[in-house]
Amino acid sequence: MDSLLRALALLAARLLAAPRTPSQPRNFAALARRLALLSALLDSLLLDAPDRFSDAANLCFRELYVVLFRADLLVSYVASAGRAWALLRGAHLAASFRDLDAELAVVLDVIPAASIRLSHDAAGHLDLLRSQCRRRAPAQYHDPDEAALRDRLLAAVQQFELGQPPDTSPLKPLLSDIGISDSASCQAEIGYLEEQILSQEEDTDLLLVGGVLALLRYSLFSQFDPGNAKLARYWPSAGNLQRLPSWGGGCDDTSFSVPKEFSCPISLDLMRDPVVASTGQTYDRPSIIQWIGEGHSTCPNSGQALADNRLVPNRALRSLISQWCGMYCFQYDSPESNEGMAECVAAACSSKAAIEANKATARILVRMLVESSDSSKAVAAKEIRLLAKAGKQNRAFIAELGAIPLLCRLLLSSDQIAQENAVTALLNLSIYEPNKTRIMEQEGCLWLIVSVLQNGWTTEARENAAATLFSLSVVHDYKKMIMNEPGALEKLACMLKKGSPRGRKDAVMALFNLSTHAESSARMLESSAVVALIESLRNDTVSEEAAGALALLMKQPSVVHLVGSSETVISSLVGLMRRGTPKGKENAVSALYEICRRGGSTLVRRVAKIPGLNTVIQNIMLTGTKRAKKKASLIVKMCQRSQMPSAMSLGTSLRVVDHSLVGNSSLRRAASFGSGELSNPVSISVHVP
Repeated sequence: MDSLLRALALLAARLLAAPRTPSQPRNFAALARRLALLSALLDSLLLDAPDRFSDAANLCFRELYVVLFRADLLVSYVASAGRAWALLRGAHLAASFRDLDAELAVVLDVIPAASIRLSHDAAGHLDLLRSQCRRRAPAQYHDPDEAALRDRLLAAVQQFELGQPPDTSPLKPLLSDIGISDSASCQAEIGYLEEQILSQEEDTDLLLVGGVLALLRYSLFSQFDPGNAKLARYWPSAGNLQRLPSWGGGCDDTSFSVPKEFSCPISLDLMRDPVVASTGQTYDRPSIIQWIGEGHSTCPNSGQALADNRLVPNRALRSLISQWCGMYCFQYDSPESNEGMAECVAAACSSKAAIEANKATARILVRMLVESSDSSKAVAAKEIRLLAKAGKQNRAFIAELGAIPLLCRLLLSSDQIAQENAVTALLNLSIYEPNKTRIMEQEGCLWLIVSVLQNGWTTEARENAAATLFSLSVVHDYKKMIMNEPGALEKLACMLKKGSPRGRKDAVMALFNLSTHAESSARMLESSAVVALIESLRNDTVSEEAAGALALLMKQPSVVHLVGSSETVISSLVGLMRRGTPKGKENAVSALYEICRRGGSTLVRRVAKIPGLNTVIQNIMLTGTKRAKKKASLIVKMCQRSQMPSAMSLGTSLRVVDHSLVGNSSLRRAASFGSGELSNPVSISVHVP
């Protein structure tokens, strides 16, 4: 029992010593008074308590520990919360303090004071504590000063809904009262609100939060100097790029030491996307995913068995890493793998107030691209990149304000960050269909994008240039223009061969889109893109798209002969037919069909001799897409015609059902292929190895 009392005393003392926050000041003060009395009570018990307590007393003290633990969680939550978020959640937080008082009152009421032989002073502390927990009326938990500040914040948001930005004179004092005194604190509030939008607590008014987020983003550029030193922490300029670690854009300073707690236990590199495994250990997401994907079922750090493969984002640690990087001017972006963030923020910022605030912000940013210094232009490009990532409406009005030609100029910048953000902003803008036309019709813009693809300062800039070409190549009229741009296909092919997994994906998707053009085959051959696609059939991350592109390109005999001359192509396609997704299997069947159709009898016989082909074809016939089934049945017929003489001489025939002849037979009947029960079987004769 002594250990439990000591634990209670330590927890109460820790809570009492916790620094006060500007949020919920009244409730924190009331909690502090209760904790002071409780600490005195516990100290008295530790001095004068009997050796043993009754079971009822033991149970009460355990329940008291649970209540204090909940109090610790509440205090930590409010202390770590952004000030704007705490204002918006003021009623919810006040209700949490009220519930905490109620829980504490229940426990205190049932403590058997007589059996634990409290001293006179301790009994007085207990009575006073009980009285304090009971006497506060519900309305007393709500702080009128907090409510007034919240009303002022919402009134500023309301100004945008009325079609006009709030006046500067009342806006700056409002921000100061909230605790936003400079660009860094404003950026921190924006980041926290974005995190809360992503977590989406059940009773959160996301449209209201989105409006406040848009107001703060506007305030960041209307109230603070974007070129000052503090904001530069979040948008590093070319002058401090030599200090960036290799994961963030290139650095040769191998002597730099990353704090151990920020390093992934697997890769030993700084974590960009820290996640918590089922054992409670934190890893960088790509590293632990690779570990699990290799078949491991234990935690690499603790050796414990992984209960499941779920990974929970460690947002608190990610925030600390981001702050640390900001202190040392290191580039740190939230993980782009979290595709849900943009959609969540876009949905939250869809109110009229948020849209108007974002428009006002965009006007400032475009003006910065025209009038500001080079470092401020880099900042503006970064913010346009983020603004264009969230929502179709943002992409539309940013382009309408004339951002595209200004961003194109930054593609030639010697500032690595400016170039990277400019090309990424163009990528995000190009997602909106009318902007594709704006980009392609902007004189020299395509050449500049290809220039970044060829010689971009950073890997991310080159990859995003490839992704931009992929986005633009969706429009049929632009495919030929992209293919004819000198260096475009060559660099896409190079990225497909040697790029990162993300770069390979962007490159193969761009090549796939371009392959749909009737005149693509010659340029693809000339640029070595066909060779890159053939080699990519052995890479699981891009093999499905590569097979689809080859199927389109093999409508030209010259491509068929090049593809057919590779010893591994046919086996790779059959492997993809066996293990790919439905779309991947369809692409592989289509490519194999083109080989058989246009490659001549020699290639058809090679296809028919592939071990296990009949089993793969049977599976496609039973479970494949409609198009895959059709192409598979045609492969069956071609292989049958090619192999019939040798099959008769060998006396060995493996049979596959042609569903185009059988019709809508059930899976049960299809499973009986080769037994004589079906009326129109088609045989593929293959050599038995």
